[in-house]
Amino acid sequence: MANYLSINYGGHDTSAALMIDGVLVAACEEERYNLEKHTRAFPENAIADCLDIGGIRIDEVDEVSLCADTAFQIREAYLKPALLDDSRIDFMIADIERIKLYRGVVDEVRGLLGYEGPMVQHRHHLCHLASTYYPSGFDESLLLSLDGVGEIETGILATGRGGDIEILHDKTHSPDSLGLLYSALTFFLGWRHHYDEGIIMGLACYGDAENTVPGSDRSYIDVFREIVQETGPYDYVVNRDWISYHRQRDTWVSELFHEMFGEKREYEDELTQHHMDIAAGLQTRLEEVVLSQLEKARDETKLTKLCIAGGVGLNCSMNGAIAASGLFEELFVQPASGDSGTAVGGCYLSEKTHNPALVPAKWHDFYLGSRSTETEIEQAFTDAGVEFTKPDDLYELVARQLEAGLIVGWFQGGSEFGPRALGNRSILARPYPAEMKDHINARVKFREYFRPFAPAALLDHASDYFDIDQHTPHMLIACQAVEERAEEIAAVVHIDNSCRLQTVTADSNAKFHRLLSEFHSLTGCPVLMNTSFNVKGQPIVNTAEQAVASFLSTNIDVLVVGDCYAEKADEDKGQR
Repeated sequence: MANYLSINYGGHDTSAALMIDGVLVAACEEERYNLEKHTRAFPENAIADCLDIGGIRIDEVDEVSLCADTAFQIREAYLKPALLDDSRIDFMIADIERIKLYRGVVDEVRGLLGYEGPMVQHRHHLCHLASTYYPSGFDESLLLSLDGVGEIETGILATGRGGDIEILHDKTHSPDSLGLLYSALTFFLGWRHHYDEGIIMGLACYGDAENTVPGSDRSYIDVFREIVQETGPYDYVVNRDWISYHRQRDTWVSELFHEMFGEKREYEDELTQHHMDIAAGLQTRLEEVVLSQLEKARDETKLTKLCIAGGVGLNCSMNGAIAASGLFEELFVQPASGDSGTAVGGCYLSEKTHNPALVPAKWHDFYLGSRSTETEIEQAFTDAGVEFTKPDDLYELVARQLEAGLIVGWFQGGSEFGPRALGNRSILARPYPAEMKDHINARVKFREYFRPFAPAALLDHASDYFDIDQHTPHMLIACQAVEERAEEIAAVVHIDNSCRLQTVTADSNAKFHRLLSEFHSLTGCPVLMNTSFNVKGQPIVNTAEQAVASFLSTNIDVLVVGDCYAEKADEDKGQR
């Protein structure tokens, strides 16, 4: 029996995962504990919870792994470029504290853990690839990792066959990065880079990449094709004339970019069609480049399945375009595709090192985070002065409240690993009428009006409402609503008729499946609106205490935590 602890530390979205005897037993994100979204803090709380969930002590861990090779990173990302470009010397000097962190990270982590056993460092993108290949259940698959930057690579294409990962292409290096370009445009459009990229994806659906840039005779997509240029079957470059993030942090785009697109939008500024069209141009070019690479890789390898990870893998519009292309029979997207998910890959790589016979085995249960005991749940209600009951007909009761248009906070079992609420830390509502989306954006989530909500649907009925032919339990593949049914679920259909679908089975989430089934029985609709149990700017709730506090501070009408049910007085319920 072997115990492997893997830690993502040294960048954003710090996390930890624990594997015992080849089985993932825990995966936790530090942001859920320190309440700092995309935190860079050492994941001490995530580690402690992983060990607690696994029932072991740190001295019982057989190997600790980190999800980056920092010595390689210092050489390739700082020292070698500085030998060739004077501006990179200044960049290196400005980043000296980060370089010191990278250089001393192994000793730092060993000291913070009080751990004397073996420690290893795995390559960043290999962690991404392992995190999606081994739990996919696909013996043979094409593997894609795309993000901002790992040590120096910004993406890797690989093959997985019989449990072995072989690199197909790894020559795209920073600053040639689809992820960093997406972050640059997130910043330019008025949101936070490495934080709000998902907002830009939603905004893109309101734009038209074929529109002409004001003051120019060029379309938005034409400009973005100049910014991102394909130079080989798997190669592309980001034109340096348009960017500045490779020379100086936090400037992101060049004067030429400003000459074409205007001044940076500040968050409080008006959001115009121009901004939407910029987002559309970026999203369209991302999809063009990725689909071009995948088509060539599919033809070269003859592989018919695809596994995706890396931060760009959270772009469900891109994933939907891949699915709709028909290039692959089936996709698996790791639900924590961002950097937090590398901790899962680190566990698999350690297991593979010590057990070369490891092969993929389907493991789609990513409810691997914090959970509250029955005593803690009841105490959370009591401490907040909130009366609760434990009704025998809980699922029927909640389904009736959803049918009546009430908003339900739903907290069950272990928290989801990754940014998507999948029925354990969810805010739920009926998927109609269309105005339900506006109400929840404005009065529950407190976020931008244009941001869409996801549908959760019973898998057996999903094809009646959505144009998709595979199980998508992690809400990471966008698809089109069936035209004649779209009005029935209008609150979860985006402006371009797309839906970020989660399909639910009794095996994937028994309690959520039961609630959906009750709602279906009452209404004839097998779909619920499902959004994460948090408000804008805050991590998803992690504890029963946080769930109760959110219930009291928002226009959530009903709260269910485990078997405990609470409902606001009629005069305190939101108006719909």
